[in-house]
Amino acid sequence: MKKVAVIGATGFVGTQVVIELANRGYFVNALARNTSKIEESENVKAVTADIYNTAELSEILKGNDAVISAFNPGWTNPNIFEDFLKGATSIEKAVEESGVKRFITVGGAGSLYIAENLQLIDTPEFPAEIKPGAEAARQYLEIIKKNENLEWTFFSPAIEMHQGTAGVRKGTYRTALENPVFDENGRSVLSVEDVAVALVDELENNQFVKQRFTAAY
Repeated sequence: MKKVAVIGATGFVGTQVVIELANRGYFVNALARNTSKIEESENVKAVTADIYNTAELSEILKGNDAVISAFNPGWTNPNIFEDFLKGATSIEKAVEESGVKRFITVGGAGSLYIAENLQLIDTPEFPAEIKPGAEAARQYLEIIKKNENLEWTFFSPAIEMHQGTAGVRKGTYRTALENPVFDENGRSVLSVEDVAVALVDELENNQFVKQRFTAAY
């Protein structure tokens, strides 16, 4: 049974990733700062971790076959920009030092291109309240692109992952690299359950190693 460490296991995305992995027969080390929300089972183990403590996190990650990071310091965190970049780079370094090669990380949709030289985050319609976190994710994408040691994948969710799409698992989606995937109504939508499907599919298929990809219906 493959062991996968999930960072941010109690978050919006991380919770669903743990469920998807467990349902597919993986052993999941579910990492969180507060593990009280994690339901342990025969193949899910709750692990307390401070992602800002790189050395400690590296020790925790040793022995896993892959790491999936759904880390987010919280959209209401006034220091989300600094905390996201600090946390994301700490996690990346810890994965490297642990000896684990396969690393999948979840960023934002803001860095997707809606025109040749125009990213979503730079449009007037982009919500101001999430811009600091989205900017941090955009900057982190450029950082991880330089990593030549890890078999990394950066996932940008659909534009409307957070809007009324929970509770739906279709198990099907379409993918793209740099541009949002739009449906026939011009919307880019994917449930958080199907975000988890896309992430675990990528773990199994290795289709986007050392690349960013996105997915939507």
